[in-house]
Amino acid sequence: MVKYRTGFGYDVHQLGEGYEFWLGGIKIDHNKGSIGHSDGDVLIHAICDALYGAANLRDIGFHFPDNDPTLKGIDSKILLQKCIDQIRSAGFQISNIDSTVCLQKPKIKDVIPQMILTLSGVLGIEVNDLSIKATTTEKLGFVGDESGIAAYATVLIFKE
Repeated sequence: MVKYRTGFGYDVHQLGEGYEFWLGGIKIDHNKGSIGHSDGDVLIHAICDALYGAANLRDIGFHFPDNDPTLKGIDSKILLQKCIDQIRSAGFQISNIDSTVCLQKPKIKDVIPQMILTLSGVLGIEVNDLSIKATTTEKLGFVGDESGIAAYATVLIFKE
């Protein structure tokens, strides 16, 4: 019997000048970047949280605490790979991932295919099993005033 489990992830980071802007595993040219202990990739962090939640393995902060000096500035793709290793060690496989990035600027529609290619490689899934969408908040809230970025992710995993 196949056991299916769903997970939901959410992450938010403040944006600031003088920081690199990493999103979906790629560096994007922008006048602001995510402020975080790692590289601040909110999309990867939301996906990790969704995967950990689906497998009932707590959350990204439990596995990668923001007060661990060895994680300072780490590439979030490394965190994602460790997350995937833990999910697979628990006997789970990924069926699909659906995600949404909320940001006012920059427009990312042209780099979404590159993000999907990059992340599907790390995740070990087909590109058609990973959806990345983007939206603004119509200039409302911290996303709208460009002081922050948020990402949501849902996952379906299974164990045979």
